[in-house]
Amino acid sequence: QVQLVESGGGLVQAGGSLSLSCATSGLAFSSYSMGWFRQAPGKEREFVTFINYNGDSSVYADSVKGRFTVSRDNAKNTLYLRMDSLTPEDTAVYYCAATFSYGSSYSHEYPYWGQGTQVTVSS
Repeated sequence: QVQLVESGGGLVQAGGSLSLSCATSGLAFSSYSMGWFRQAPGKEREFVTFINYNGDSSVYADSVKGRFTVSRDNAKNTLYLRMDSLTPEDTAVYYCAATFSYGSSYSHEYPYWGQGTQVTVSS
């Protein structure tokens, strides 16, 4: 049974930082590319970033480029997202997802998803 469990969300002031984790089990983590997506209230789920299976390639949405950093530890089967210079526009539920493809910004290409963790940025 594949499980992805996000943690690390919370409330932070604008300009602050948060680090999210996504612990996985039940899949060959080092063979999967991993993505982060987010969904704000009343909005569609949007791509944030993905990192390929061995961590040597990543892609970011323009809205987070230079502020967010994705990483992974294949020995720990865990994905990370470091978020700096947060703004209220970053407020959303953040989801991690796994895909056996190289990596994608399209949510439909990810068959495995976590339950999400709430990030709230106050102004």
